[in-house]
Amino acid sequence: MFRFLARRILGAAVILLIISALVFVLFYAAPRDPARIACGKVCTQETLELVKQNLGIADPLPVQYWEWLKGLFVGRDYTSFGRCDAPCLGYSFQNREPVLDTILDRFPTTISLAIGSAAVFLLFGIGTGMLAAVKQGKALDKIASSASLIASSMQIYVVGVFATYLLVDQLQVLDRAHYTPFTDNPAEWATGLLLPWLVLSLIFTANYTRMTRSQMVETLSQDYVRTARAKGLSGRTVFFRFAWRGAMGPIVTIFGLDLGTLLGGAIITESTFSLQGLGMLSVKAVSTNDLPMLLGVVLVAAGAIVLFNILVDAVYALIDPRVRLA
Repeated sequence: MFRFLARRILGAAVILLIISALVFVLFYAAPRDPARIACGKVCTQETLELVKQNLGIADPLPVQYWEWLKGLFVGRDYTSFGRCDAPCLGYSFQNREPVLDTILDRFPTTISLAIGSAAVFLLFGIGTGMLAAVKQGKALDKIASSASLIASSMQIYVVGVFATYLLVDQLQVLDRAHYTPFTDNPAEWATGLLLPWLVLSLIFTANYTRMTRSQMVETLSQDYVRTARAKGLSGRTVFFRFAWRGAMGPIVTIFGLDLGTLLGGAIITESTFSLQGLGMLSVKAVSTNDLPMLLGVVLVAAGAIVLFNILVDAVYALIDPRVRLA
């Protein structure tokens, strides 16, 4: 197991390195010059060169990337900002603040949104899918399958606006979406994010319902499940001890990817409800050509996805003994 994890961690480091290099190159392929944007309307050539020096973009592209990469491990010295201790993601071109501090400030909003919505779509998605599989071909199965098909075709930015108008403005049964730190007021934290949780989990719930149903139907027809039934085990024992564990492997794999993506920033949901998380931060970084901020957010998002991929591989072996044998 140790050698397996070591290989995966090494591979993850290589993947993150490649992603950061690609983002760096693509940023400089953009037609806009961040130094000219920061310089303002009245900008002489001398002022422009000074701005480039202050932003750390006066050197050639390979040198810039090497300095940024080196700053992650040993820190970096800036002409205007002074010393940036490791791990240094640089300073924002726009607000002149450390990128890492800004990301850490926005991350609680995104992680609250991700974990809350994940709890909702796992509970309802897997539960509904399991019931549909048990009642295969009956009314409950048909209703769940039809509802999941309709829900999966909806768009968050449409459902979010409609839900806000109906549940907040008209019926006034939910609070308008906002973020309150959990440590300040847990109840306010939950009520402020309940509407985004429900909207974001809608599409995921539909996908997990269909996925769970198909996996359970396939697993219930396996030979080892029929053998367990033939030995006289109760339906509940067969379902939870044998069929459920066999069906959860692919679902755990997809969940790891989905949760990693959510932790990287649910861009559409945060934009729809004006939540200041990593998603909104990435959108602003792209629109303002803020390379250090964009690199930082992309690195966090990619790191979350890679990390959860590694964790999923470990959990997969615990759920399905056949993986350990392989």
